[in-house]
Amino acid sequence: MSFKCGLVGLPNVGKSTIFNSLTNLNALAENFPFCTIKPNVGIILVSDNRLNIISNIVNSNCIIPTYIELVDIAGLVQGAHKGEGLGNKFLSHIRQTDLIIHVVRGFKNDRIIHIYGRINPIDDIEIINLELTLSDFEICKNRINKLKKDHLLRKIIVDQELEILYRCLSCLQKNKFLKLLDLTIEEIFVIDHLKFITLKPMIYVVNVSRNSHNNVCIENIYDLSKKQNASVLVVFMDFFRGNFAKNDKSEKFKVLESDLEESGLSSIAALGHKLLKLKTFFTAGKKEVRAWTTISGIEIFKSVRCIHTDLSKGFIRAQVISYPDFIRYGGEKNSKKFGKMRIEGRQYHIHDGDIIHILHKI
Repeated sequence: MSFKCGLVGLPNVGKSTIFNSLTNLNALAENFPFCTIKPNVGIILVSDNRLNIISNIVNSNCIIPTYIELVDIAGLVQGAHKGEGLGNKFLSHIRQTDLIIHVVRGFKNDRIIHIYGRINPIDDIEIINLELTLSDFEICKNRINKLKKDHLLRKIIVDQELEILYRCLSCLQKNKFLKLLDLTIEEIFVIDHLKFITLKPMIYVVNVSRNSHNNVCIENIYDLSKKQNASVLVVFMDFFRGNFAKNDKSEKFKVLESDLEESGLSSIAALGHKLLKLKTFFTAGKKEVRAWTTISGIEIFKSVRCIHTDLSKGFIRAQVISYPDFIRYGGEKNSKKFGKMRIEGRQYHIHDGDIIHILHKI
């Protein structure tokens, strides 16, 4: 599996420019609100040096990395949950993503339009976050009303979901994100079909200027992000030239020190894997060396569905070598010779870097 990142924020804050820089595509990015109408979608291959090292050992013909799907979603405005601006249609696009990248403007420049005519990152964040919360509130309330009608038909199932949804509704009424509710994995699974936006992990990408005099205070964003259990990345306003801030040594927020295409992407990938609790594993042979992504905490027979559904259905056992052992012993043959190849059953949980070969029945 891959994971899908959604770029969100007010209109004209630089989402499409970041999208173009990361994907090498040419989505329209102009200095006026609602430049993006239909979501732009790009597939970004994720660099992982482990693939090259494994390939050199097995002499494979090709390398296939895992990837991120990046979606540039139209700017949201106050009242979006009621259809203002481009409305609920684009909130529905956000629901289909796994990770939210919230782009925030942190610089002053009279030549670049701000939809509300002022530069205040915290206000901008609160406008977007309120719309996300209110949208989830409407979904939650409507689902509760529907379940009440089904209550007599499927009482046990309905009672379980209703109990969770009432807690969600109470949380949203307090203008709090659902991810702060500390729902269990089992409870999240019950309501997963509703695709609540405020359950998704979020990264704030703060768009600033090289000239520090043009920047507004962004440490407040870091303070806000801590309350919301979100991450923060800081970039220059002229990110279309591919550079991140290098001189700010504040420990209160993460400042990347390389160009956008490489370090920015790898940071988003690393944060995304961490926030979504994903792990990377590999398949290796003469034909190809390939990276795959799986969710932490699920059994291996479920993880290998991303390779082929037949592997999951007909799973017998897996031959597993850890990445350090595979490198240390120079491949599968010596790893097996020195007892570093393990045979694992259906209940095994894949570790990051595992190199696996699945034995299955047709």
